[in-house]
Amino acid sequence: MKAQRPYYVTIKGTKDGLTLYLDDSCSFHDIVNELDSMLSKRQYVQENEPMIRVTIKAGNRFLTEEQEEKIKDVIRKKRNLIVDAIDSNVISKEEALKWKEEADVISVAKVVRSGQVLKIRGDLLLIGDVNPGGTVMATGNIFVMGALKGIAHAGFEGNRNAVIAASLMKPTQLRISDILSRPPDQKEPSFRNDMECAYIDKNGTIIIERIQQLAHLRPNLTRLEGGIMNG
Repeated sequence: MKAQRPYYVTIKGTKDGLTLYLDDSCSFHDIVNELDSMLSKRQYVQENEPMIRVTIKAGNRFLTEEQEEKIKDVIRKKRNLIVDAIDSNVISKEEALKWKEEADVISVAKVVRSGQVLKIRGDLLLIGDVNPGGTVMATGNIFVMGALKGIAHAGFEGNRNAVIAASLMKPTQLRISDILSRPPDQKEPSFRNDMECAYIDKNGTIIIERIQQLAHLRPNLTRLEGGIMNG
């Protein structure tokens, strides 16, 4: 008796829709052919039914943009089906380099003067001051070991979990992701003993707290624990 070959595509129903598991050892051509055949069965194509969300699990298979579009195209042709996400354990070299870049902590020792802009990918550790008129920007967090008297923009590519911390927090403007905050119109003390941090709270507002609160607010901030969190 001829042994039945394993399926290249496995379909499982979930409370959120359908999950399609793709074999990561066969050819892409086999995947597309079997996907088209399996999704054409009546049990997956019902008239007058709401849209069904489909999640693709590619495993250790790297899919190019063209291959992802091909899979989406096959699924779009079936009534009631819409691709919600494509997940893979493999990323491109460019994506890996970008991830590494954004995970790095960039240390800079300088004074950012009026008219200067310091912009980096990842977390910024500035050992120095940001003078009025100066700007510091980072895709991640910003830590200023000095006086922040200018503009600071953390998470400028959309990271709302980013924070801004400074030894002396007297900014002309704070921005985290797309949220903007200006300092209150009240007289600030000339010197503070405690570092402060700014973050977006659950209401979408930038709040300034003592740096000691940061460990509870952002428990994943461990890379700078020795140098910043105990500062």
